[in-house]
Amino acid sequence: MSGDTEDCPQLELEVVIGFNGHVFSGMVAHPDREHLIYCLGCNVIIKSLLTNKQDILYGHTNNVSCVTVSKSGRYVASGQVTFMGFKADVIIWDFSKKCIHARLQLHKAKVEAIAFSPRDKYLVTLGGQDDSTVVVWNVETKEAICGSPASAHSAGHCLTVQFCNNTDDVFASAGCGTIRVWELDLANRKIRATECQTGQLKRIVKCIEIQHDDAYFYCGTTSGDILKVNMKTRLLNSFGPVKQKFIKGVIAMKVLKTGDLLVGSGDGILTLCSESNFKTLKQVQLEGGVTSVTLRGEGQQFFVGTEASQIYRFNYVDFKEKLIVTSHSSAVWDVAFPYGSSELFATCSENNIRVWHTETSKEMLRISVPNMTCNAISFTPDGKSIMSAWSDGKIRGFTPETGQLKLTVHNAHTIGVTAIAITRDNSRIVSGGGEGQVRVWEILADSHSLLETMKEHKASINCIKIKSNDKECVTASSDGACVIWDLVRFVRNQMVLANTLFKTVCYHPEEYQIITSGTDRKIAYWEVYDGSAIRMLEGSLSGAINGMHITLDGKHFVTGGDDKLVKLWAYENGEMTHVGIGHSGSITSLKICPNSKFIISTSKDGGVLRWRYPQPVH
Repeated sequence: MSGDTEDCPQLELEVVIGFNGHVFSGMVAHPDREHLIYCLGCNVIIKSLLTNKQDILYGHTNNVSCVTVSKSGRYVASGQVTFMGFKADVIIWDFSKKCIHARLQLHKAKVEAIAFSPRDKYLVTLGGQDDSTVVVWNVETKEAICGSPASAHSAGHCLTVQFCNNTDDVFASAGCGTIRVWELDLANRKIRATECQTGQLKRIVKCIEIQHDDAYFYCGTTSGDILKVNMKTRLLNSFGPVKQKFIKGVIAMKVLKTGDLLVGSGDGILTLCSESNFKTLKQVQLEGGVTSVTLRGEGQQFFVGTEASQIYRFNYVDFKEKLIVTSHSSAVWDVAFPYGSSELFATCSENNIRVWHTETSKEMLRISVPNMTCNAISFTPDGKSIMSAWSDGKIRGFTPETGQLKLTVHNAHTIGVTAIAITRDNSRIVSGGGEGQVRVWEILADSHSLLETMKEHKASINCIKIKSNDKECVTASSDGACVIWDLVRFVRNQMVLANTLFKTVCYHPEEYQIITSGTDRKIAYWEVYDGSAIRMLEGSLSGAINGMHITLDGKHFVTGGDDKLVKLWAYENGEMTHVGIGHSGSITSLKICPNSKFIISTSKDGGVLRWRYPQPVH
């Protein structure tokens, strides 16, 4: 953590909206049947299924790549990715204390998979393709017992690992053209592998499930079939389905108490199939490819996570899905509140805009535009439209209740629309583009027209703010200039220059000053009248500041950026009053809600976080 934030009071994090659905088996149910454990960016989130309360485990320095929980529920373990040449950490967490039990460092670049032994004695970890080793750790002493190359040189990379259900000494691993059963020889500190014979079959195995009595284990393959291997003889017993294979491969599997299999495939279908011939008994289509399946207790209820960053709950009896968690599956670029209302807010990312209920964090509406990225959004002051800036150079207006498209401005900018603002009288839109032009559009009842193009900037416009009387606006650009424009005569009033890529700008509510920030990590106060610099603050110790918002009374403002910290500042004396730790990706934007109860911040990992705004002590 940055040195400048250690003595600062912390902001209270209330809700995290986010789930990384791209991590295989990245969601597990805790054996106490009351908690769900999943990852988002560098953090592991423990969510209570009864109260929806969330606990966040901080400790990883980069994205979490795998997560598991021990059979007793006492420990949670997670592995991460890191840069080439560096060690990737495995962290064992104490579940009850929500703190780090052990940090294990051996693997290079990535931890591919991890598994606990049934009595919590050992943890087996598998390195990624740049590491390709299997290591067995003693959980109690936090020491590595032994390690070995994960697969033979002639075979491909190992992708998954799973412990037996009844013995602490046997586990299985599988991957590209390799299926192995390992036995731990504790006396000699060795693990010995036996290659399983699959005859002519060549398969890439993505997941392993071992039967409750350890007699057989199942391997789900990218070819869309399942191999059944005898644990004792290490021979292939059977494989199937022969005709109706699972499309886009078997990604996640779970064995039920009945012996039947739950199979999640890459095309988003969850299937219940029989153990004998892998015949489909029931199936349900979900949104996004299935990446994790986990049982609650004995399996009367189970949870399914998909690539679309959604978590579904199923009951075994009726086999009907209920969506319980939704979130963005890629970077969130902007957040906006309706004018004067704190009940709802909207966020935008690649492919869609979503409207959320602030108190409950429930998704109310999703507006999808496939294969496009929405760079910025803004509600019209009358609340009748959501105006959005898109990477295909169009401005699109939608109704906030139904998400219906009501306005499209074609070819608004040549290199995508990057910023947007709307005047208080709802009649004009000011937009900025990737080519550096600022354009003013008049919005009529059923049409629109271009009023003026203002050319001054040489690089993309990152932020636009309009003065409350609609006669002036300020634009921040990557060319190192902030320009204050006259919106009556469409000329430049004033310009401020700095050796930085300006990312964000805000008017002080009294509108005689502006504050800017960008890649130089400084927060600068400027006089609107003559563009002179008033004050420079060191906004961050590392990384650009990407977002900033000021309260309606002008006493405080909030910033966030690549250091992943939300910081609250006093405007008058320029001192930091609070800091929020919780993001696991670079913060892209933040807003204080109009009634000053919450701060909403968004980040590149797809997370949307709600913080309690600290109320002043009277």
